[in-house]
Amino acid sequence: ALLVVRHDTLIYEYYANQFKPEDHHISWSMSKSVISALIGIAISEGKIKSIEEKVTDYLPEFRGTGYDQVRIKDVLQMSSGVGFNEDYGDFNSDINVMGRYFALGMPMAEFAKRLKRAREPGTYNLYVSIDTQVLGMILTKATGQSITNYMSEKLWSQIGAESDAYWIVDKTGMEFALGGLNVTARDYAKIGQLFLDS
Repeated sequence: ALLVVRHDTLIYEYYANQFKPEDHHISWSMSKSVISALIGIAISEGKIKSIEEKVTDYLPEFRGTGYDQVRIKDVLQMSSGVGFNEDYGDFNSDINVMGRYFALGMPMAEFAKRLKRAREPGTYNLYVSIDTQVLGMILTKATGQSITNYMSEKLWSQIGAESDAYWIVDKTGMEFALGGLNVTARDYAKIGQLFLDS
């Protein structure tokens, strides 16, 4: 799908390979920006007090893991210090093991708990997809809602979305926060417009 929006107006729309405007497309890592926005909303509502708070303030079960005492700020900035190999060409990399783990429906929280610290948090930026999964877990704990419900209430109902969004989930019902959002192309454009206007 290719859409062009100019001055808040959709001026061009094209679909190939038999896709249609009502079809949903998986977002993969664009999901990370939606989770970041939802964290911002939760902060503005006081559900998360500060990005200086620690992961373990919300997820005490992460004590003793790579995320123990790591600030939310560092997770948002992908400087958590957690060791994570995101080499998609390496069959045994963390990202590929995680993908197989998720494909079996295994709980993403359990995978995240296995990770160890490799660097001092806040000192080195490294693209670590699982950081966003941890943010999603913090969001659900802080708001008392699923990512799906919180997003529907605080974001989706506010941007004039044309279609429902949905997330792929693990066996526990936890959304695949780092890449599992499915949305129509028109609604992706609405998210993009929101970010442009913010």
